Amino acid sequence: MKKRPLGRTGLRVSEICLGTMTWGSQNTEAEGHAQIDMALDHGVDFMDTAEMYPTNPIKPETVGGTEDIIGTWLAKSRRRDDVVIATKITGAGNEMIRGGEPITPDNIRSCVEASLRRLQTDVIDLYQLHWPNRGSYHFRQVWGFDPSHQSREETMDHMQAVLETMGQLVAAGKVRHFGLSNETAWGTAQWITLAEAAGLPRVASIQNEYSLLCRYYDTDMAELGVNEGVTLLAYSPLAAGLLTGKYAGDVTPDGTRRERTPTLGGRITPRVWEAVSAYLGIAARHDLDPVQMAIAWCLSRPFPMIPIIGATSEAQLKTALGSVEVTLSEGVLAEIDSAHKAHPLPF
Repeated sequence: MKKRPLGRTGLRVSEICLGTMTWGSQNTEAEGHAQIDMALDHGVDFMDTAEMYPTNPIKPETVGGTEDIIGTWLAKSRRRDDVVIATKITGAGNEMIRGGEPITPDNIRSCVEASLRRLQTDVIDLYQLHWPNRGSYHFRQVWGFDPSHQSREETMDHMQAVLETMGQLVAAGKVRHFGLSNETAWGTAQWITLAEAAGLPRVASIQNEYSLLCRYYDTDMAELGVNEGVTLLAYSPLAAGLLTGKYAGDVTPDGTRRERTPTLGGRITPRVWEAVSAYLGIAARHDLDPVQMAIAWCLSRPFPMIPIIGATSEAQLKTALGSVEVTLSEGVLAEIDSAHKAHPLPF
């Protein structure tokens, strides 16, 4: 497994990150532990979680459960130094977490302490804001995105306060690095500018959705990532399973994520099936596994990027891990470009 830089932190982590959001809902503690062991055996030393996990769906009684599972693995294995752990504080508006309260300095401090307890560790390697208080165009909100309600002054004051808090947590040895999630190019640029001006923790990464079916990152964000040294941690590189082919023909196999969340978070649309068919066709014509093609394509992108892979079985995880051995030909990449132009923004 190759290593890639995590922003400008000096850390080099595996080129694939292990996603964990199903542990505690679709996966048991033992299954989560087995996935960590398999990932480490394949050279993956980077895993991502969040205080609100597990998902599919999110429930008040399971909030924090995924961090608990990682924590029991750390306590059992005593391999804390072998892994880089990223987690997140939930943004404003989710009533099941902190009653929907926004991200504030006090909430950051208390949530960091709670995550440290659940993870059974002394330090979080990468602490991320799950989404900005002011809102964003992610989670299918792009179709009605309206930033006109935003107050620049309030946003900048909030960013400054958060950065100062993160600086204190870094100085205290409780957090190593700072990251964003579901942010915009403008927002990320402001975080960087403020941090550099005050010598506060600089954005190392941004965790946004990215896949063959979701390519908002390809323009302004890609340019920012290259020039500012910010690594994209690409979540849902398989578009919540659509790119595996298991839902092709608008079916819902037993035990799948779609059984729990029928719209796959708004990804099921009348236009998505033709797009999925196009990519599955490319994989079939070139004798490629569609999962490995989708992840290998992410790894080939011309900006700093690490895909986050999630699985509900060890067999699925093994297939995804094999993506690092796949190199896509110029012919495959050309066909992917043509499919994207024919089926842009299918959800």
